[in-house]
Amino acid sequence: MLKETRTTRLVKSQDLNHHGTLFAGRIAEWFTETCFLAAVRYFGKAEDLVCVKIHGLTFMKPAHPGDAIELVAIPARTGRKSLTIAGEVYTNDDTSPSARGFATFVSVDAEGKPYAHGLSLPADWIEAHRELCEEAERIQAQGR
Repeated sequence: MLKETRTTRLVKSQDLNHHGTLFAGRIAEWFTETCFLAAVRYFGKAEDLVCVKIHGLTFMKPAHPGDAIELVAIPARTGRKSLTIAGEVYTNDDTSPSARGFATFVSVDAEGKPYAHGLSLPADWIEAHRELCEEAERIQAQGR
């Protein structure tokens, strides 16, 4: 099913780095998990998806204890065997992302061998999410 996947997390003391802000590793974990959920929602089979790359996860603003983190992920590109998900992270009610990036997943069989999944994004989806879909295409073309 094609739609946004949203998850919300509370920044707690165990999520902090030595500066007292949200640890990048924790947000990377949450980011990857949310992107995986979006990939599974579209693909349909969690057991056949593996994450092969996180692209350009960039942090623009810190998060602090007690902040609510909302992660939003959407399918942004399909390859023959891959699916790239765009993810954005929002802190509290801020309308500009505090972090963003992409995660690419590959469909694999029971032996771990990639296979063609047959998925494609509809033209109206691509048009509605043009900027993220175009960025996902550029990232893939550059091999980043």
